[in-house]
Amino acid sequence: MKPVTGSFLKPDLTSLKSVTAIIIAVLVALSGCTSKNSGYRKYSYEFFGTFDTMVQVMGYAKDENQFEEMAMKVQSRFEELNKLFDIYNDYEDINNIKTINDNAGIRPVEVRQEIIDLILFSMDWYEKTGGVVNIALGPVLSIWHQYREEGKANPSSARLPERKLLLDAAKKTDITKIEVDTSKNTVFLKEPGMSLDVGAVAKGFATEIVAGELVEAGYTSFIINSGGNVRVVGEPRDGVRKKWGIGLQDPDANPDPYRDEYFDVVYVTDASVVTSGDYQRYYVVDGQRIHHLIDPETLMPARYYRAVTVLTEDSAIADFLSTAAFILPYEKSRRLIESLDGVEALWVMPDGSIKATDGMVTVSRNLGNASGK
Repeated sequence: MKPVTGSFLKPDLTSLKSVTAIIIAVLVALSGCTSKNSGYRKYSYEFFGTFDTMVQVMGYAKDENQFEEMAMKVQSRFEELNKLFDIYNDYEDINNIKTINDNAGIRPVEVRQEIIDLILFSMDWYEKTGGVVNIALGPVLSIWHQYREEGKANPSSARLPERKLLLDAAKKTDITKIEVDTSKNTVFLKEPGMSLDVGAVAKGFATEIVAGELVEAGYTSFIINSGGNVRVVGEPRDGVRKKWGIGLQDPDANPDPYRDEYFDVVYVTDASVVTSGDYQRYYVVDGQRIHHLIDPETLMPARYYRAVTVLTEDSAIADFLSTAAFILPYEKSRRLIESLDGVEALWVMPDGSIKATDGMVTVSRNLGNASGK
């Protein structure tokens, strides 16, 4: 795993181009200067090495020391949660998701409460979404991960997994064979060969934990952006705006962090904006982009959209639903979103056209009449 590093940016009075330093599904649009009358200044901090992405923290504080204290809380907690939710690496004196997977069919593993909560959350939303996103799909997803890494390393030899290999792996993905004992804080995968993959929810779940802890600590105006999982708390304290502007990246844009190629902006406060797309993790086979969002029915990458963005308050729910909505065909995807209170979505179709729920239109700069004021 890459070492965790971080860097502070001084009070940010600059444009979007210099604020946004990473390529992600959602770009945070923070245009405008800090008001001299607000008493607060805008700061930014970013660090690498957790959840295989950059995490960016932006917020308003009275001074740099106050913001630095908040940023260090964020980094420390993300480092801790990354270790707990890791499926690839072992850590001394820590039982994590990999520990659970290594003991499939052998024994229950005692784990921290955060892991229990993540698994129960994922199993609950598996039921609510009709089984679209399955954290027990690990055996299938690990095959795709291997082929994707090999294909990226040697593009001329990139290939698809054999169908039989995927079908055999799918036999080990029964989510009902995850046994969670809340009295003992143990998790047991009942069948040998099972494995959990929490990639569809871990970043959002971690982001929501950290945001909630910051609120409890008294912080009231900030954004956490964990690789496109954007969580907004409070209003910008610049004395001007009432909402934050979150830019949605154009799936066809040139991935240049210093070019503001986003197709729309949504204006929100106390909300999460999460995008799943085919342009993030992928490799190319015979000229075709093979992305990482796998349909559990076909065991192949879903092909209905270029991207799906979900807006709701809770970052874990937004993360989970953005994957579920991406995997489902449009009629089912929209029906799922509209069946849930407080959830909005936007779909970028393969031809580039946009579909959105009424609530998403309302907060959108280009689709509706939303204002950043």
